[in-house]
Amino acid sequence: MNAHISQAFKHVVFASIGLLAGYGLSQAREPLPVFTPLLSTGRTVLDEPIIYPTGSSAKITTGIVTMQPNQETGWHTHGVPLTGLVLDGELTVDYGPKGTRTYRAGQSIAEAIAAPHNGRNTGSGIMRLFVVFIGAEGLPMTTPIAQTTPK
Repeated sequence: MNAHISQAFKHVVFASIGLLAGYGLSQAREPLPVFTPLLSTGRTVLDEPIIYPTGSSAKITTGIVTMQPNQETGWHTHGVPLTGLVLDGELTVDYGPKGTRTYRAGQSIAEAIAAPHNGRNTGSGIMRLFVVFIGAEGLPMTTPIAQTTPK
């Protein structure tokens, strides 16, 4: 009788270990977060090399630019590399002699740095652009340009 109880106990212990191991494996197999790259480049939209600025300390600034239909940014350059993702609407950027580019919701941009440009909401609704400036303390992110159209 003791042999039967001992054998039954072994089966229960091994079955329990198997269930716990199976539970542990099922927990380990939960789906991992998915990374979907939007943009990966070493050059801007105008083929400028992306060079990290030097300064007293690195500084990352993120934000959302919101523009009404037909609203413009004004001509400007950037003092640091930046990228953006159009969240809503449509943005057309005029790069003067380098042409224009239109970006729509879901598209990413590695924006021009030294080349003057002007963005305009060319959609019928609000345009929202999530931006990430990769800079350094004391460097301007955006510098307005007095002229209206670079030649």
